[in-house]
Amino acid sequence: MSLLKKLQTNVLTADGAMGTILYSYGIDYCYEELNIEKPEIIEQIHQDYIAAGADIIQTNTYSANAIKLARYGLESHVTEFNKAAIQIAKRAAAPGGQFVLGTIGGLRGIRKSDATLDEIEKVVLEQANALLTGDPDGLLLETYYDFEELASVVSTLKKVTDVPLIAQVSMHDPGVLQNGLSLNDALHQLESLGADVVGVNCRLGPYHTIQAFDNVTLPKKAFLSAYPNASLLDVEDGRIVYESEAEYFGRAAVLLRDQGVRLIGGCCGTTPKHIKAAKTQLARLAPITEKVVQPSKPIVIQEASPVQHQPLHIKAKTERTVIVELDTPRHLETEDYVKGANALYDAGVDAITMADNSLASPRISNMAMGSIIKMQHNIRPLVHLTCRDHNLIGLQSHLMGLDALGITDVLAVTGDPTKVGDFPGATSVYDVNSMELIQLIKKLNEGISFSGKPLRKKANFSISAAFNPNVRVVERAVQRLDKKIEAGADYFITQPVYTKEKIIEVYEATKHLDTPIFIGIMPLTNIRNAEFLHHEVPGIKLSDEVLERMRQCSDDRDQSTEVGLEIAKELLDTAAKYFKGIYLITPFLRYDMTLELYEYIKELDEQKERELLHAETSY
Repeated sequence: MSLLKKLQTNVLTADGAMGTILYSYGIDYCYEELNIEKPEIIEQIHQDYIAAGADIIQTNTYSANAIKLARYGLESHVTEFNKAAIQIAKRAAAPGGQFVLGTIGGLRGIRKSDATLDEIEKVVLEQANALLTGDPDGLLLETYYDFEELASVVSTLKKVTDVPLIAQVSMHDPGVLQNGLSLNDALHQLESLGADVVGVNCRLGPYHTIQAFDNVTLPKKAFLSAYPNASLLDVEDGRIVYESEAEYFGRAAVLLRDQGVRLIGGCCGTTPKHIKAAKTQLARLAPITEKVVQPSKPIVIQEASPVQHQPLHIKAKTERTVIVELDTPRHLETEDYVKGANALYDAGVDAITMADNSLASPRISNMAMGSIIKMQHNIRPLVHLTCRDHNLIGLQSHLMGLDALGITDVLAVTGDPTKVGDFPGATSVYDVNSMELIQLIKKLNEGISFSGKPLRKKANFSISAAFNPNVRVVERAVQRLDKKIEAGADYFITQPVYTKEKIIEVYEATKHLDTPIFIGIMPLTNIRNAEFLHHEVPGIKLSDEVLERMRQCSDDRDQSTEVGLEIAKELLDTAAKYFKGIYLITPFLRYDMTLELYEYIKELDEQKERELLHAETSY
């Protein structure tokens, strides 16, 4: 009898975890390689699950694709590992006639950049073709957090095979996928794409998995499946553990059956004891054929709080907009910083921007300082947010805190590597890159968490992105801008530019864009500052002429300041002509220099207005 035929009249029990059992053995290398190197270990685990009562076992091939095997330099062994795995499972299942599923695991998590859909299709087909040579009873697609990926894989496999497809999503929060799609909608969409069994696995324990099915209606053609973890994970002495009694898991299996689930197995932390308990509890229970789902109360997502100021990306499209970077102190004395911020804002700049530990050196939190200058001095802050210093939890928490503070202007940046900063041994996080962070912030603007659950209120962030024009081929950098715009960037802030020719080049390369660009101008303070920027800071290059002019000042502080300002004003003559947005970067808290440059910008604009007025009256 086929698997689907059996599911028509029975609730079937699948096996449990493979990876966490191997982990408990102290094995810390590629599990899929064991299909060749130590097949007896894999076969014994299969046999243990069969002895526990599993009707279905799955191959040890969760990560047996070219992309994941490449981490171990084993990408050329895809066919070998998968063929061996299906042979091992078939051999173990032969005496009892258990069903064997060929397992294909998901590739993407939060990051879509982990693999493109074209790359995924290629590696999935390679793996599936190897598994299909062993005549499996079905293919199990498990642990897919990215619904777009799973939908693509189902569609791809339906074109090449008629074996049953079991398609399982994974959720960060019960009942909702990370893209905000409800579990019910996701499972029914997978059914419409041709999946024969649809369900969930991993991440959540029995309690939350059962809860997730509360609002899931029975599919018309497909069957439901669930492979929960044994429990939420814990860490003891540096090792991952799962605390769960087998009897509890068995009782949970009955509750899953009551939700309409017909295929019940286990994921991380489950053992043959868990599967035996589930099999015992499910014995003689017929599947549910009717289920009444109470309509869930819709969650109302409130509109975002109104912003105090016109968004910078809106203003910069039509009129002069100047933002000033004034990095927070690297010490605990803040009086001079607040004094400088007040002076600049009183002069009329549109916002004070604050880097997020630039050059990987710790400074006073820009969130804290932004809150102080906003709440106590009514100054508009624009805070930078790096992917380097914050994992996904920290990023969302940070952004939710900014929203609560009414700080709506953010710059999303990847961040300088920790090796360049004060603590070169510190860990760089980089859960996402700046482009992916922009997409996540846009989700917050829709009232959706990074994990997909509703946040009850929309955020109202105006998102800027970094643009480094100091490259040989500006057109390539502009292509990256197009991708950032697609991700949701509202405007761009450039690295400091030190030649008029580069400013014009940037204008010509970006004039087709409707997204505002703020050209970065940073005055030089002395020759040592100039040479450091030119030779050591990534993304900044000075012309030979600028270096020579600063070199002629030697160590004369006043003369160096004068020439540094003179160079910056010459650059502003060009920048103000081509761009509405200007980004003034304050060196070493020398806000007196920035003030002079801001006054110069105002003079340029006033002079232009006088010339226009004169032209109109003359006409």
